[in-house]
Amino acid sequence: MSGGDMAKPLLGHRSMEGDPHITPASGRTIGVLGSGDFARSLAVRLVCSGFKVVVGSRNPKRKAGLFPSAAEVTFQADAVKKTDVVFVAVFREHYSTLCDLADVLAGKILVDVSNNTEINHHKESNAEYLASLFPASTVVKGFNVVSAWTLQSGARDGNKQVLICSNNQEAKRTVAEIAQVMGFTPVDMGCMLSAREIENIPLRLLPAWKIPIFLALGLFLCFFTYNLVRQVIHPYIREQKNKFYKIPIEVVNTTLPCVAYVMLSLVYLPGVLASCSQLYYGTKYRRFPDWLDQWLQHRKQIGLLSFFCAALHAVYSFCLPMRRSHRYQLIETAVKQAVEKKMNIWVEEEVWRMEIYISVGIIALGLLSLLAITSLPSIANSLNWREFSFIQSSIGFVALVISTLHTLTYGWSRAFDENQYKFYLPPTYTLTLLVPCTVILAKVVFNLPCIQQRLLRIRRGWEKGRYVKFVLPSATGEYSSGETSSNV
Repeated sequence: MSGGDMAKPLLGHRSMEGDPHITPASGRTIGVLGSGDFARSLAVRLVCSGFKVVVGSRNPKRKAGLFPSAAEVTFQADAVKKTDVVFVAVFREHYSTLCDLADVLAGKILVDVSNNTEINHHKESNAEYLASLFPASTVVKGFNVVSAWTLQSGARDGNKQVLICSNNQEAKRTVAEIAQVMGFTPVDMGCMLSAREIENIPLRLLPAWKIPIFLALGLFLCFFTYNLVRQVIHPYIREQKNKFYKIPIEVVNTTLPCVAYVMLSLVYLPGVLASCSQLYYGTKYRRFPDWLDQWLQHRKQIGLLSFFCAALHAVYSFCLPMRRSHRYQLIETAVKQAVEKKMNIWVEEEVWRMEIYISVGIIALGLLSLLAITSLPSIANSLNWREFSFIQSSIGFVALVISTLHTLTYGWSRAFDENQYKFYLPPTYTLTLLVPCTVILAKVVFNLPCIQQRLLRIRRGWEKGRYVKFVLPSATGEYSSGETSSNV
């Protein structure tokens, strides 16, 4: 699972949920400076959570109708005087308009909820800039990773985490208390230096998906070009037949399963490489290369893209008989059979091949669907580690094996037919078998008792070149301990 998945607590930072210093705060008066979408949603959520809300606006009469009736809308200076905690819901470029309030803001907690339009757009974060304008106030960065929709709909419909940072621990506890009463999970991100990181989070567009998407697109272009040459260019050059109509459906449908199949094998290939590395060096404490480490972290996204391509392949295959070109071909075949007076064209081998091919393909798609569903945070959180590992590892490997059978039944004996080699290029499915078969063979080898036991010992702390104590089960099922050189 990706470490950047916001549905889980961020690694390396402390969740403030359940902090003994945090006490219920409903009934407290909260100030909100601003009248935009976020300010209105924030006021609604605060009111629904039992807080008294005072909204500060430069034109309160005009903006009063935009806020809930329970919220008091008044001038900015009056709003600030009535509370010790003020949410600053204005853009960075408008911070200077609040300078006239510097005296009344002194000693107050200012919660900066702003974001930038670009990553690292300024040398300092918005929160640090706000702190420099109001040195007598205490600035806390928070709530910027929560959308206005989430505020209105409730934490159950969006990201529950509220990332908080400040140089003042008491101020952080106060804001964390407010967030918790609103139904969110406060996460302490440290001092104010973390504000830039927090402000960059909403601006990142699928950071964990970029490499997998480019990988999928690269594979798609390669296989598409290969299939285009074999299915369209070859008959056009050699037989002067125009088959360019195949490009939108047939060529794409031949490409999608290739991408799905190879992407699925790429989910399990890094695990094979990691096992090889551990066996070679005889330790689990040696750091993997950066490329392998990144590969391991992107397996979830690669697997989901594999399922996406497989699902598209199923839809495309279902639509194949609906094409006008397919109907023409059926009529043409029927006419030829009538002219040649062929009464029986049943080919037992082809019938069985297609029946097995489709049946195995449906099973493979079903298993891929199970893998995709259990990778969702809401489902994964309901499974313990053994259940999750069994589905993603064991059942995932079964899906790879069944996908291989699906590919083999598609090819059948055509790999040995010289007519299938267009421009001396082998059929596409033979190329897709290379990586998956390598993974399957490696998995079989790793499951051999001699290798499996050695790999298990390494993962339990055994290292080559050291004397270590170990405990092994005896034939009677009892455990015996001993000491041996790990060079053996």
